[in-house]
Amino acid sequence: MRIGHGYDAHRFSAQTDLTLGGVAIEFDRGLAAHSDGDVLIHALCDALLGAAGQGDIGRHFPDSDSRFENIDSRILLRRTVAMLSDLGWEAANVDATLIAQVPRLSPYLPKMRRRLAADLGISESALNIKATTTEGMGFAGREEGIAAHAVVLIRARS
Repeated sequence: MRIGHGYDAHRFSAQTDLTLGGVAIEFDRGLAAHSDGDVLIHALCDALLGAAGQGDIGRHFPDSDSRFENIDSRILLRRTVAMLSDLGWEAANVDATLIAQVPRLSPYLPKMRRRLAADLGISESALNIKATTTEGMGFAGREEGIAAHAVVLIRARS
């Protein structure tokens, strides 16, 4: 078994829609990014890749590559899961935290959990997603953007 940690953050942009955990969020801003800016999935990919000793999301899906421009991050997650599977690894457990002052994310967490568990090929009970604020502190507290942390445990495929 191995453990990995991932982190991602993006600033808000009025020119994009907000997607987190593969779920469209009703909000007046999205996140500025080369892809769809889904910080939760990006942190999750980084955690998976790190646990397998495979670098990070930028190494495998660089923002300098036009193939990944505006790409749905769930596609990147599925490719990451396939890559790990080819190496003999699978996700065993995931714990993730979204950090955002706005918008309120708790109504969307169950749908995120269902989608990400399906993409990872694990049961929903093996995946936890939380949302928290920073009580007005830092870039998230000033409503400048959103961040996410993800911790994953991977195990050898049986």
